[in-house]
Amino acid sequence: MALNWVRDVSGGGQILAVRLLRTGGWHANHAVTVLEPAGRERQLVLRRWARPGWDLEDPDLTASREAAVLGLLERAGLPTPRLIASDSLGAHCDVPALLTTRLPGHPPGRVRDVDGFLTQLAQSLTRIHRLTVGSREVPAFRTYFPMRQAPLPGWLQGDRVWEAALAVAREAEPTYAAFIHRDYHPGNSLWRYGALTGVVDWTQASMGPVEVDVGSMRWNLAADFGLPAADRFLEAYRASSTFELRDQSIWDLVTVMDFVLSMSDPCPEDEMSPLRAYARACLRQTRS
Repeated sequence: MALNWVRDVSGGGQILAVRLLRTGGWHANHAVTVLEPAGRERQLVLRRWARPGWDLEDPDLTASREAAVLGLLERAGLPTPRLIASDSLGAHCDVPALLTTRLPGHPPGRVRDVDGFLTQLAQSLTRIHRLTVGSREVPAFRTYFPMRQAPLPGWLQGDRVWEAALAVAREAEPTYAAFIHRDYHPGNSLWRYGALTGVVDWTQASMGPVEVDVGSMRWNLAADFGLPAADRFLEAYRASSTFELRDQSIWDLVTVMDFVLSMSDPCPEDEMSPLRAYARACLRQTRS
């Protein structure tokens, strides 16, 4: 049913291949190769809201929201997928879905030039934040969890670092709003021969503090590459952006706590230790 829709909205060509892209917790993404009637192969992505319960847990993170954002991004000339068609109600694909162009490149694997990697990520984020968007065009930023009410997962209660991090995060208040990706991290970037070719996954794009995007990238870098990489990214962003970061260490804690609060089950020590060290470093910055 879904592939019939892809064929129809892409011009009536022949479906040559379908391949599941990297798995994630939010969407089911498939690479689709279409042979157009004129004989040219076209590379597309079918993006489906197939996660059970998403409409109850995250009712505002819809296909129509991402479709609208992709339209804004196309006008801005950023390296993002272009929207081909939207089935926002799931009338043709059983679940809400988007069909977009497929950008060249792959999520980063082993990074050889870390400085170049971080610089390109920072410069790309600067371009995103420069986009002028009206507050009515994109929803306002929100955390995944209500920081003021959500308790620490039971297995982390009593840990002074995480208790202090949550206390600081609860006090954060957005004081301005810019256009942000909202889930900016290496896994949502594409690369080819060491060059950044695109930024994907725009479901959560919002109007909010740019510090949220910087913080989201920083805790992911700290987890995967170590704290020095997170700090070097911050330096690269400051060097390329005209935004003056306000209370960045506090927003660093907001974004990492938004992830930690989702951990209902204990996480292996080798995975949790880098995040705890990162949270401790951010706490020191808030007190300096």
